[in-house]
Amino acid sequence: MELFLVPTPVGNLGDMTYRAVEILQQVDVILCEDTRTSSFLLKHYQINKPLTPYHQHNEHKIVQHLVDQMQAGRTFALITDAGTPGISDPGFLLLRECTKNNIKVTCLPGATAFVPALVQSGLPCNQFIFEGFLPVKKGRQTAMKALVEEQRTIVFYESPHRLVKTLMELSTFLGEDREAAVVREISKKFEETQRGSLSQLMIHFEKFPPKGEIVLIIAGA
Repeated sequence: MELFLVPTPVGNLGDMTYRAVEILQQVDVILCEDTRTSSFLLKHYQINKPLTPYHQHNEHKIVQHLVDQMQAGRTFALITDAGTPGISDPGFLLLRECTKNNIKVTCLPGATAFVPALVQSGLPCNQFIFEGFLPVKKGRQTAMKALVEEQRTIVFYESPHRLVKTLMELSTFLGEDREAAVVREISKKFEETQRGSLSQLMIHFEKFPPKGEIVLIIAGA
């Protein structure tokens, strides 16, 4: 009985590791966020294993059933639509229950969007904090205020339709001259990195509305 957390490419399918493919070929069942998205990936690598939906809307309902299955001897792999399970994606709840029940958990190293974005941002990456997505409504300003004195580099995920608003709000709390970078579409055809102050980036993306997956990196105080 074992659970494997298997990272999947955030863009280029060539970023899948040999070990990830081998594990997915060996397990009994693959848990995934969206069977349509994961079917495309598995077909590319000629992996033919049963897929079971596992996402934020059903994880609390099925987690005990999955633990029971693993205790009965079945081996599972958990993948997400892109990146490493548990990083702004489902995974923590199942991992916690497995560890409580002495089920072996192995997380493979592999793709995640914020690491390459942080490195190529040009901002210090020896010390950083990862904040995931900012709250959309309740707690949003409180979260920003809490970062005013943060000296480490700050990393966020953000949606394209909220990016300009977020840059504007962060300019208010952190200062419009605070250095930052916006990295989008990591490892995809239209990958782009824009560097500058928060106000410069806001002006740029007001003029050129962004698309795709976005990582926002901000210099510490």
